[in-house]
Amino acid sequence: MSFGKMNVFADIKAIVTTKDSEGFTVSEETTLATIRVYREGRHGSVRWANLAAFSEATDLFRFRVIPNLTITTEHFIECDGERFHITSVENVKGRGMYIEVLAKKVVATNGKS
Repeated sequence: MSFGKMNVFADIKAIVTTKDSEGFTVSEETTLATIRVYREGRHGSVRWANLAAFSEATDLFRFRVIPNLTITTEHFIECDGERFHITSVENVKGRGMYIEVLAKKVVATNGKS
């Protein structure tokens, strides 16, 4: 995977719950990293046919490993003004160089993103 293919910028975010001075809990989004990613939408390729177990995934993201940051399914990705909930995280070929994430596009209840 080269930087030429990773031509889209994305934010990896998490929702952090904190308590204010009066003891009330406040949830806010924090950006953990802004990175370059390779984004592949769901289509009828052999790769997506093999991922039938993850039928809810709509997009695949690949990016370089971020030192001192472990990506989990509790995080989400914002890319091109759209939000994606992470459903699966995999270390590509077990080398620790790239991460592959399967994500589901979050759509509002009224059908608009």
